[in-house]
Amino acid sequence: MSRMLYAPSDIEHAQSTRERTSGGPMNHDPVLPELRLNLRALEHNVELMAAWCREQGVELAPHIKTTMTRPIVERQLAAGAWGVTVATVRQAGIAVEWGIRRVLIANEVVRDADLTTLRQWLDTVPDLELYCLVDSHAGLGLARSALRGAANPLRILIDVGTPEGRTGVREPAEAHALGEAVADPDAAPGLLLAGVAGYEGVRPNRRDTDTLADVDAHCRRTAEVLHGLAPLIRSGRPVLSMGGSAFPDRAVEAYRELSARPDGPAPVFVLRSGCYVTHDHGTYRQVTPFPGLEGALTVRAVVLSTPEPGRAVLGAGKRELPYDAGLPVLLGARTPGAPFRATTGTAVQIFDHHLTLTDAHDLRVGDEVDLGISHPCSAFDKWPDITVVDEEGTFREVWHPRFR
Repeated sequence: MSRMLYAPSDIEHAQSTRERTSGGPMNHDPVLPELRLNLRALEHNVELMAAWCREQGVELAPHIKTTMTRPIVERQLAAGAWGVTVATVRQAGIAVEWGIRRVLIANEVVRDADLTTLRQWLDTVPDLELYCLVDSHAGLGLARSALRGAANPLRILIDVGTPEGRTGVREPAEAHALGEAVADPDAAPGLLLAGVAGYEGVRPNRRDTDTLADVDAHCRRTAEVLHGLAPLIRSGRPVLSMGGSAFPDRAVEAYRELSARPDGPAPVFVLRSGCYVTHDHGTYRQVTPFPGLEGALTVRAVVLSTPEPGRAVLGAGKRELPYDAGLPVLLGARTPGAPFRATTGTAVQIFDHHLTLTDAHDLRVGDEVDLGISHPCSAFDKWPDITVVDEEGTFREVWHPRFR
């Protein structure tokens, strides 16, 4: 199961198409504000995470909802990803269209139209390996009705949740009963029990003692559910899937503890981290266990006004900048055409298209500034175009996220 499934011809087609349409440095006429992606930092992050997963003996199915940008996903696949993770059936459809043949929907799928879509893919794409989560007998019944008789089964992961969290079975006994119902071929034809999934990222993105204790408890509880269900799994090695971008090391530790048990089921551990690929200058920089990751994503904006001493107002706001996990960080400034210089300034207030800085004594009207962002998941979906630059900041090409 360690071999990632995809259609190489589709990836090659995408690469050749991108080369024909991306243009070159002479074709780039920047319009500010602008989302900028440092290609070297991105590729460094991809290789760093891939290497860490190899060292740990785990698989990576990166959560591509972070970017939904095909050239980025191509690089993650080329680095050895087991498959990809998505959050919705719409995102899964884009992945399948891109030629990816191992897709994990890290969510419950309960709407009849969505389940019918999954059935259609499984009936028409014979090499598709499709996973989704189930946390209730009601959801299982809906999936059973839609997938009954499918030649290529939908692979089910029992979703283990945490109190006051989001989806997921709360009690291990309930999870075991649900797994038994999925594993019964007479009761659930067209479905295949493949393993267990959990998500420890519902805890705050902090690495204090109490938070880590809660994270560890949830990871161990999820692993314990897999241990109990492993004898019912007939689809090869059972899958244990966890991991956001804040605590992947803790999830892997729980997997190691399970694998070290004499009666352990030797699962395939699939990590679902996504934000690592561009990292950030805020929330994940503060919590990541990987100090080598680099912030690859910035927004370039212009200083519109300096209405008071030390106060500057930039031409970028909520429509262009993530703000759900912290305000942007000022990285540098320049007079247009001059080199960037170090400067000070702290973001204090954000509006639809404005960001206010204080302690900004070195900024002048017309200056260009680069802002580091926090939480890349809230950046890519704001922009139809991403300006890709090299280490020197020179334009390379334009990429286009696809969320629809």
